[in-house]
Amino acid sequence: MNNALLMLPDFGLILLGVLLARRLGFGRAFWEGAERLVYYVLFPPLLFTAIVNAKFSLATEGLMLSAAVAAFLAAVALSFAARWLLRPEPAFFASCVQTGFRYNSYVGLALAQSLAGPRAVALIALIFAVCIPLANVFAVYALARHRRTGMLREMAVNPLILGTVSGLVANLAGLELPALATTFLSRLGSASLALGLLCIGAGLTFASVHEERRTMVYLIAVKLLAKPAIALALIHAIGLTGMPALVVMLFAALPTASSAYILAARMGGRGAPVAYAITVQTLLAMATLPVWISLAPR
Repeated sequence: MNNALLMLPDFGLILLGVLLARRLGFGRAFWEGAERLVYYVLFPPLLFTAIVNAKFSLATEGLMLSAAVAAFLAAVALSFAARWLLRPEPAFFASCVQTGFRYNSYVGLALAQSLAGPRAVALIALIFAVCIPLANVFAVYALARHRRTGMLREMAVNPLILGTVSGLVANLAGLELPALATTFLSRLGSASLALGLLCIGAGLTFASVHEERRTMVYLIAVKLLAKPAIALALIHAIGLTGMPALVVMLFAALPTASSAYILAARMGGRGAPVAYAITVQTLLAMATLPVWISLAPR
């Protein structure tokens, strides 16, 4: 119950985004501009500063990373298995397979801050530093393979990859930014959390999608049930406890990324079913996330 209360303000921002978009006259053009602002300008500095300023030790964080990455790769394998298990329509599969393993970084960072403060933000940012490039590789691969477009070009200009990789490189190199640069980037990053959550709410769509229901339900179950269950099993298997265990469970239980829609639309995929999956997962995660996090060993 305590975790649910701590998460309430962040989910409240998502619901406020719904209200602003549906009832208070903020049109789609406004939100499209806000989404681009968050995605290209505000969010990469948040990832960069969280990683570059963190104190990491592979001996300490290695187990945490191994559990998070293993759970993520298991979700990737289960998601791609839908192609053979359920035989979905190719364009639908190429667009929606990413919803089974991608995760909403905005929600993750906001909840990490609410649950455990800056240290948790740094730990989940470290997981993001490894998994964001991997998630984008698999998501872009599925769409590029279907559309026969260049995957390497898509990866090279992805702002989330650039922010996380550059932050990790700077951290490993021992780079110390000037105080003015740190303040500037930190304020950009801080602005991304609230605005990003508002954009998630504004982008939720309640239009029904009737096609490929079995595949849609399967991918939602992989993301919100199978992935955190696998993470929990791994946590117990390796004896992870405390904040690292909490962060792994938070990462594993996050709903799919709102940027999945942007990627599908930009690469010529099927945007409508992706938007529907984002909506359903975000709403369901309001109930499932507190439960999974409460199961993390203290």
